[in-house]
Amino acid sequence: MKKPKAVRGGVCAAKGFRAAGVAAEIKYKGRKDVALIVADAPCAAAAVFTTNKVAAAPVLFDREVVKGGKVQAILANSGCANACTGEDGLKDARVSALVTAGELGVDPRHVLVASTGVIGRRLPMDRLLDGMKKAKAALGSTPAHALDAEHAVMTTDTRPKEAAFRTTIGGRTVTVGGMAKGSGMIEPNMATMLGFVTTDAAISVPMLRRALGLALNKSFNRVVVDGDESTNDSLFLLASGAAGNAAITKAGADFDAFREALEAVCVSLAKQMATDGEGATKFVTVTVRGAKSAKDAERAARAVAKSPLAKTSWFGRDPNWGRVLAAVGYSGAEVVDLETEVFYDKVWAFRRGRIADERQLAKLADVMKKDEFTVTVDLHLGEFEDTIYTCDISLDYVHINADYTT
Repeated sequence: MKKPKAVRGGVCAAKGFRAAGVAAEIKYKGRKDVALIVADAPCAAAAVFTTNKVAAAPVLFDREVVKGGKVQAILANSGCANACTGEDGLKDARVSALVTAGELGVDPRHVLVASTGVIGRRLPMDRLLDGMKKAKAALGSTPAHALDAEHAVMTTDTRPKEAAFRTTIGGRTVTVGGMAKGSGMIEPNMATMLGFVTTDAAISVPMLRRALGLALNKSFNRVVVDGDESTNDSLFLLASGAAGNAAITKAGADFDAFREALEAVCVSLAKQMATDGEGATKFVTVTVRGAKSAKDAERAARAVAKSPLAKTSWFGRDPNWGRVLAAVGYSGAEVVDLETEVFYDKVWAFRRGRIADERQLAKLADVMKKDEFTVTVDLHLGEFEDTIYTCDISLDYVHINADYTT
């Protein structure tokens, strides 16, 4: 089976989808803040949402919509999260979906909504719905249209996050494309702050849900920026079937090919999120191997990726491996310090009780100067391994979040 090939186009790379992004002054003037993604016909749909018990109105609304397994349009906005807004916020979500459906001429049961931005503020419905109508008029299927939609959901992101991969299933070309937003308030435990993935594969809803769950655990569930989980985390996957392949209804080679392309998109987006963490200067891959169990490997890797002390040391280019080892020690994973090794890229910092000398520290310092590197912890206790994608914490992270609402 050939590896999926990267292509351009984001959410418009797959057949059967159009997108747009426009400025509606939800929060800022002249900045794109309303996005619309529309399929030519109802799609098989799957989604996952935040596990935060304080869930935003769009999440509460969308959970019910996706139970039906069919979606044709998604209206998304930045600048206002519509979270902690009570019954009024839920009503706003319902109304925005209903009006969108009317404008597009689609079944209102097939419209999702998504919001991101400041918590605790009502949506400016007049501006949102005016923006939706402008987005409808601007819909198109080019890479530029997809990029406009991505820009419209960005908040503190400093760069757009898009990916698309193409594969062959049953002799037909199948494409999976997506976009995501998220820089801060990220340790998803389900998805990203907002993620939108489209495909022209023909696939049943149960298999689509299964594929999304598998890809999720290799990608967005392996991202940590700051350890905070949003009230609005949502990841949507729509399948138009326009590729014309025989519908995937069970496990097998066709499902594996689709899953691999989907995973490639999700991993790319997840890595882009970690790279663009608020104020981040370094992208860090944390790998724990040699663990006694899969759970231990994840616990240890996640603890290192979340550690403020480890993350600030990476920002300071300080190979303070003691902070890494300490995080592993409190993670809950089985660990024997004198059996453990810590590496920055391929340079060891601690080897079963042996401590890096001045010469070794100089090599480590060279690694720390790079924009990307890997921190590897080998526990030498078993055969399990896990990886978390993360970033450093800089002074800019504090500045960005200190005055986010003011």
